Formats: sequence, structure tokens, C-alpha cells
Amino acid sequence: MKTLSQGDIDIITAQLGRTPSGISAIAHYSPNGIPQVLEMETWVFDQPFPTLYWLSSKAIDKALAKIESRGVVKELEQRIKEDEALREAHHASHRDYIARRWAVMSDEHKAIIEEKGFKPLFDKLGIGGIANWDQVRCLHMQYAHHLAGNNVIGRILDEEYGMKAIADAE
Repeated sequence: MKTLSQGDIDIITAQLGRTPSGISAIAHYSPNGIPQVLEMETWVFDQPFPTLYWLSSKAIDKALAKIESRGVVKELEQRIKEDEALREAHHASHRDYIARRWAVMSDEHKAIIEEKGFKPLFDKLGIGGIANWDQVRCLHMQYAHHLAGNNVIGRILDEEYGMKAIADAE
């Protein structure tokens, strides 16, 4: 992980179609050096922001939107419900996300979050701010965490839907 350069900011601005805000670092680059996952601040615009990893890649975004449109989120949630090992791996992904989010949080943001009573939420809300860990909600958040951390849904997207080839081609 590296801090933002002006070149990174220019690429991210083009990817998002707007000037980025609340980014603390680049969490993942493509093999070609293109920012793909942004690590976000946990306190943005005087509000808590529980989403640690934000997908910035247009190519990955588009591919995941196609997969989502085919009902894959519901299929994955059914698999999580039926497969105890997958459910535990998915819960481990949420625990990893929470631990990473707290570990990279600045002391200033930790103090604000604790003072304002948000710490229990930051200890409970998993990937993308979700409370029900048996749900997937958004493949984009799962895949961003996969590229930057440890995420079983991201591994499934690589293995069963060819996402790694799309991510690596950027």
C-alpha cells in the first residue's frame, strides 16, 4: 500500500468521474500500476464511514455489475446458508475487514468514533457496513476487500467467474 500521488489522483478522478475525497491510500494496484482499490478514511465529512475498501476500477465494476445482474448475490447467499464451511469463511472475511479497518484508523478518528459512541458499530458492521454477516449485499465491496485483504467471496469470483483475469488485464 502506498500513499496517493498526483498521478494516482488523476487516474482515480477519471475512474470515478469526480474528484475523490476521503481516501487515505491505495490498497491495491493492477499489475500494470493502475489503482483498483482505495482505502478510505473512517471519518469523512464529520460522519462515520464504515467502508474501508472502495473499488475504483471501471473494468472490474462493469464486470461485477454483469455478474450481479444474473442473480449471483442471491445464489451466494444461499450457498452461505447451506454450506457451514463457506459460512465460516465468509464470517472470517468480515472479521478480517473489521480488524483491518480498526488497525488503519488514525488515533484521531478512533478517538472521535469512541467519543461519539460509534465504536460498537465499527466492531459489528462488516464488509460495506453490513450487520447481517450471512448476506453478501454487494459484490463490489466483497471484491475490493478480496484484492486488498482476505475475502472468500472474492476468491469465488476469481475461480468461478474469471474476475482475476479482468482485474489483471487493467
